[in-house]
Amino acid sequence: MMKPAAFEYVRPETLAEAVTALDHDDARIIAGGQSLLPMMNFRLVQPERLVDINRITELERIERTKTGLRIGALTRHANAARDPLLAEHFPIVAEAMGHVAHVAIRNRGTVAGSLCHADPSAEWPLLVTLLDGEIEILGSDGHRSAEPSEFFLAPLVTDIEEQELVTGVHLPLPAGPSGMAFEEVAQRAGDFAVVAAGAMVRVENDTFAEVRLGLGGVFDTSVRARALEGALTGQRARAEELEAALPLAIEDLEPNDDLHASADYRLSLVPVLARRALIRALHRATQ
Repeated sequence: MMKPAAFEYVRPETLAEAVTALDHDDARIIAGGQSLLPMMNFRLVQPERLVDINRITELERIERTKTGLRIGALTRHANAARDPLLAEHFPIVAEAMGHVAHVAIRNRGTVAGSLCHADPSAEWPLLVTLLDGEIEILGSDGHRSAEPSEFFLAPLVTDIEEQELVTGVHLPLPAGPSGMAFEEVAQRAGDFAVVAAGAMVRVENDTFAEVRLGLGGVFDTSVRARALEGALTGQRARAEELEAALPLAIEDLEPNDDLHASADYRLSLVPVLARRALIRALHRATQ
């Protein structure tokens, strides 16, 4: 079995210490280590310094803000799945976390780790894209925020600079009562998604006040089905209206062929998963 190359290990206890530790030619953050350590073991990456942020306890919090919820960078997938605030306002999180890998990985893997790894099939990038989240970033120049479209640049590539770290994610509350649902197809339980779909539906006066559909596994990053969302907004809140708009879900999508699925198969899955997610979200929104 391969082992990582030698590295310096630093374990800061404050955010200020973490930023200072990142002032190095080749430093990497380690949180849960579920993606980084396997890559190091296979010598795919060989950082000279590891900055372990697990002692920075303020990064573990999930808390209310004036406009939404803030999820700390060190929040474990398993903790997010059972958090009462997220269950109340964003129940789709727990639904999606059930698809994340296996129990051991859910217990160690973190929100920020998933976002920074930026796999286009992963659940957290899709959730943050669907829910209009903002990714909070800290570096030597201070704090900044990035929208998902700014943060996710390409598969496994983000807008994080070498001396920056993600500190959390802010999810704004929906404008009113809404229904949410998550669907995913993978080759085996726990594998990365072949295709994933998340939906949010808000109904007012028997019409679609807001419809969101996020998709993973079908582009270089998670994406929103903007054409479908725009076509449904203002229409009667009926399942048949959703059905009629489903062809728009694949507009402008360019999935890749890979070992897991062909591009054509991925495109064929999109309307199926979109329909399931949207119908369930509509049902929940009208209860």
